[in-house]
Amino acid sequence: MTFSILRDGFHILNASVEEAGQAATKGFERRIQHFGSSLMCYSPTSYPYRIRDHRQTTSTSFISLSITGRTCSLNCEHCNGRLLRGMEPVLTPEGLVKRCKEVKAQGAEGVLISGGSDSEGHVPLAHYAEEISTIKKDIGLKVVVHTGLVDDDTARILAKAKVDAAMLDVIGDERVARDVYHIENGPAKMDKSLEVLARNGVPTVPHVLVGLNYGQLGGELEALHLISRRPTAAVVIIILSPIKKTAMEGVEPPTPDVVGRFMTIARLGLERTPLLLGCARPIGKHKIESDRFAVKSGMNGIAYISQEGVDLARSMGLRPVFRDACCSLAPHDLIQAALS
Repeated sequence: MTFSILRDGFHILNASVEEAGQAATKGFERRIQHFGSSLMCYSPTSYPYRIRDHRQTTSTSFISLSITGRTCSLNCEHCNGRLLRGMEPVLTPEGLVKRCKEVKAQGAEGVLISGGSDSEGHVPLAHYAEEISTIKKDIGLKVVVHTGLVDDDTARILAKAKVDAAMLDVIGDERVARDVYHIENGPAKMDKSLEVLARNGVPTVPHVLVGLNYGQLGGELEALHLISRRPTAAVVIIILSPIKKTAMEGVEPPTPDVVGRFMTIARLGLERTPLLLGCARPIGKHKIESDRFAVKSGMNGIAYISQEGVDLARSMGLRPVFRDACCSLAPHDLIQAALS
């Protein structure tokens, strides 16, 4: 019987620890069957990273650039624009190209081009159409973009530029989209964005944030269901990490067990889709436990993996492959890893 993300997923969320563990084992087996034993371990160089098994060799291999600086009109409840502070501001098309030429000369592999959204939920990438194409085709960097909501014109621009991946958040609950992201009819608009990206042949990597509903689940299964209806290059699962000076500063993130169950559902519901545990998630003990659940449930890759996650992966017969790049490149990297 075909796995139902909504029906069977709900069962896994409410199953006993033993039953959830059995489902994760099945997910791990499917992962080995479809993808082999490589575990991609990503560390984009916007943040320093070092564990016993790996250290970044440069701070500019894969950097994050914000074309709006710290400005975002949505001011989402969980972020309030503060995540933009971890990105380099490049406020003009000329400045974007100049910075990309600089990091290319320093040996960079690629860049993430991101930014805040306008009041309708769109990142203003269309204003940088020619420059994105130049960065990809002439400068020779890999280009990953955070899009926000996408219209036909932006999708065509990204397709023409041949970007390596377009990343956007997908929310499955209208109330959560409205109350947290301040977007009306959010799920329908996000589904439309997935449709136009797919129609234009843009490699799409949707993100699902577990716990966006003030630390509780609210529409995550529905988001996976929406994603499953469209061709996607990969899916990234991230976890609410409460940020100071936001409305969610004091919120408890979902437990690693809840996240592990969700990753299991994603693995069983999207058997042939590369799945990643992304960089946005709580640190400390929570991170270690989430890494362990990611390995056990059959994720294809983990960003900023803990040493404990690496050790568990090896004990389960996986082969960690380290990349100082964005995890949205996983579809290509998994093919290369299988050939090596």
